[in-house]
Amino acid sequence: MTAVLPGAGQAPAPGRAGSLLRAVLRQVGTAVLVLAVVVLLWTVLLRVFDVSPYVGKTPAEVWTTLFGEDDSAELRAEIGALLGQTLLDAGVGFVAGLLSAVVLAAVVVRYRLLEGAVMPVALVLQTVPLIALAPILILAVGRGYVLVATMSAIVVLFPALVNIVLGLRSVTPQMRDLVLVYGGSPSTVLRRVGFPSALPALFASVRIAVPGALTGALLAEWLATGKGIGYAVVSAAGRSQNARVWALVVVVTVTALVLYLLAQLVEAAVLSRFGRAEAAR
Repeated sequence: MTAVLPGAGQAPAPGRAGSLLRAVLRQVGTAVLVLAVVVLLWTVLLRVFDVSPYVGKTPAEVWTTLFGEDDSAELRAEIGALLGQTLLDAGVGFVAGLLSAVVLAAVVVRYRLLEGAVMPVALVLQTVPLIALAPILILAVGRGYVLVATMSAIVVLFPALVNIVLGLRSVTPQMRDLVLVYGGSPSTVLRRVGFPSALPALFASVRIAVPGALTGALLAEWLATGKGIGYAVVSAAGRSQNARVWALVVVVTVTALVLYLLAQLVEAAVLSRFGRAEAAR
């Protein structure tokens, strides 16, 4: 038995492309507005709190550091290499955390007796500070990609797990009964109906996981691996290279914003495939 997803096998609804375009433009406009507000607050707060120019760098000074000095090209190349390492670390954690959340959510929904065992452990991992767990994790798995994946996955796991479980449980009793009447099993309900119904929750988890994976990667780099932007920020701060610190922080922040925007655009494109109602969520 196969279940028909909303909108599958149907001709594109009139105006669907226009609706998708409006959603994309709205999200891009929102991202630009957020960036403008951050720059404005950054500038105003430096003045309001009278931060020393030696410590606090303005957006113009960061721009000059990255693009207006003799060694800016060399600095950009170095930051690009560091960013590549951090993105690799974050990608490992993102995949590990999100896949773990999907698998655990499916297990929790399919076998409710296991919920009491899975959810408290996930909650404990979420509440214990990573900086406290780091020494134990280093002793257990070393300082390689397993550690990066573990630390990033811990940041990503709990919020993604909660969202996906709620999405999988959004299947209506009528739809569940229909699948069972036609010979489907509870696993069929989960696979054919539950996961398609959970798409909005899954994409919400992806949006949460993007900055979470970056945070986990930066912490792992700072505390354990000695690579990437996480370690470079701490190293530059220790040498009082404040302009470099601000440049690194700005680059990783803008990167997180761009990745979040990309996740939103993919979400809008995929959900619009199944109808405007889901895409509008």
